[in-house]
Amino acid sequence: MTDDTLEERFTFRLSRMNVFIALGTLTIVLIFLTSILIAFTPLREYIPGYTSVGLTKKLYRLQIKTDSIERDLVNKDRFIQNLRDVINGKDLTEDKPLVKDTLKRYDKIKIKHSVEDSLLRLDIDNQSKYNLYKMETMETAIQKKASIGGVLFFAPLKGVITNGFNPVLKHYGVDVVSKQNEAVKAVLDGTVLFSNWTLETGYVIVIQHSQNIVSVYKHNSANLKKAGDYVRAGEPIAIVGETGETVTGPHLHFELWNDGNALNPKDYITF
Repeated sequence: MTDDTLEERFTFRLSRMNVFIALGTLTIVLIFLTSILIAFTPLREYIPGYTSVGLTKKLYRLQIKTDSIERDLVNKDRFIQNLRDVINGKDLTEDKPLVKDTLKRYDKIKIKHSVEDSLLRLDIDNQSKYNLYKMETMETAIQKKASIGGVLFFAPLKGVITNGFNPVLKHYGVDVVSKQNEAVKAVLDGTVLFSNWTLETGYVIVIQHSQNIVSVYKHNSANLKKAGDYVRAGEPIAIVGETGETVTGPHLHFELWNDGNALNPKDYITF
């Protein structure tokens, strides 16, 4: 009621049922609002058992990055292995291992050669029938050495050789020690096949030259050329360093290959 006129302004009636319904409705509304507040706001981080709101997104992004890094590592390892096989004169490594096909049986299939196929096979067999390339004697090795003996190599680095060529210990090159930050130069004109960093030998550059000659430069502190670049003899391609796990000090590990065979660089280059 109004205090001055005692006029009745509002009336309500309390009963057990009305109070129970009002309190029940208020409780349900409060529970609903609290659930929404916890589910869609950062407040749920303070409740034990709930993680951060953006943690799931971060984990998803990290998983995608991890998968990408894993694919890149596999591709780089396969590339390096194929490069080693090319240098060593081996066949390229298959991308996937060959799996025996057990779904179909081909025992009963009969292959019939055409006349053209038979003539082609006979021609190829006759061409390689008397080929003695597998029987490499000392004479052929001397001839192969003489074939590149007239090539004028540019010294990749002037310095002191601390570790020589030793195929028995699988040391297929020479270690040359020189001044710090000295430039490493290309021995011949050629194209850069590989220029990257490896865990074992640090920064490495591989250059393909004419007459199937390949030169390798390892443990560089920095590479100045990238794969696909054409370089001239005597052109700086890297800086001498001590990168990689197998390094024992600042030096250049230099290798020289011809037709998949490792050569002693001291026989062709004056360091």
